Amino acid sequence: MADQAAPEKPKVPKLDAKEAERIRRNLQDEIDGAALYDALAEAEADPERKSILSELAGVERSHAAVWAEKLRDAGEETKASPSARTRLFAFLARRLGARAVMPVAQALEANATDGYRGQKDAEALGLPRQEHSHAVVFSKLAESGGGASPAKPEAWHRTSRGGNLRAAIFGVNDGLLSNFCLIMGMAGGTASAGAATEHQMVLLAGFAGMISGAFSMAAGEYVSVRSQRELFEREIEKEGEELQSSPEEEAKELELIYRAKGIPKEQASELARSILANHDSALDTLAREELGLDPSELGSPWGAALSSFGAFVLGALVPLAPFFFVHGKSGVLISAAVSGASLFAVGAVLSIFTGKSFWKSGTRMLLVGSGVAALTHLLGRLAGVAVG
Repeated sequence: MADQAAPEKPKVPKLDAKEAERIRRNLQDEIDGAALYDALAEAEADPERKSILSELAGVERSHAAVWAEKLRDAGEETKASPSARTRLFAFLARRLGARAVMPVAQALEANATDGYRGQKDAEALGLPRQEHSHAVVFSKLAESGGGASPAKPEAWHRTSRGGNLRAAIFGVNDGLLSNFCLIMGMAGGTASAGAATEHQMVLLAGFAGMISGAFSMAAGEYVSVRSQRELFEREIEKEGEELQSSPEEEAKELELIYRAKGIPKEQASELARSILANHDSALDTLAREELGLDPSELGSPWGAALSSFGAFVLGALVPLAPFFFVHGKSGVLISAAVSGASLFAVGAVLSIFTGKSFWKSGTRMLLVGSGVAALTHLLGRLAGVAVG
């Protein structure tokens, strides 16, 4: 009997120019990543950190092999070498030390994660998730090495309590500033009207601005926090799916994160496997360590909306309140004085979050708010003269 011919390998359709360029770009990024991590590992003095960097470099090479195979199967050129920029960073790592170049590697990992978004073949292979895990590991390495970590999650805006506090503070600021400008503009525009008419119009405009602005702020905050919460829930859900389908990979990623924090390899491996033995605790830990999320505090849409509504009303009442008791120019002057003092106070409170000087932040808010209100008053006066 004649020998049967071996089945031919199915032919892969030739790639169009755009698709080929995308895959070549992915290949180049992975080759650059592997070269940089190899250089970091070579320059790293700490054996454990060197081991982590070497393992990550190996993962990058495996990613590069995926894209090279795709190009090869389609009959495309697969030759690629580290870019000039990567060679420069590798040179700096060898001369200055791994930790000096760590922020660069961290930024490259963040860009790699974003670069894979929307690429269905990359997402099917789990590459964005792996790149994200690398970014987390680099964040931990940077922290343990004394470097700054731009990827470190800030708790004040990642939690329900922090979200509500943020909504309240900015709600007060928006209510105060917007209604202050509205009232000053209306006061300027109605200056030529009778005292009673001017007073009624200012009160009506201020009340309408307060209510409409508060509802608008509340609705916007609700939609924003609701969308953010759904995004976080989806990310946690994806972690759960990956935990089910690839428990070994998740255990390895968690092990690398703990090793990057300084836990010895054997202990990190044992800890990771112990945590992953229980699905609920595993998912909670992965959400915290990989995503920087606390599953119990993803933000309350209603809480943020109500905080925003109440805060906006409180802020908007400041410039409006004097007109309940005082008419005419006296009301305008008192409203401006009270609003100015409140603007300074809000700016000073915001310095807690921005880290800026108490006086500098408060003065800046006062000057900006007063300047805008004065301009609005002038424009209102000009409009009132033109209409009148």
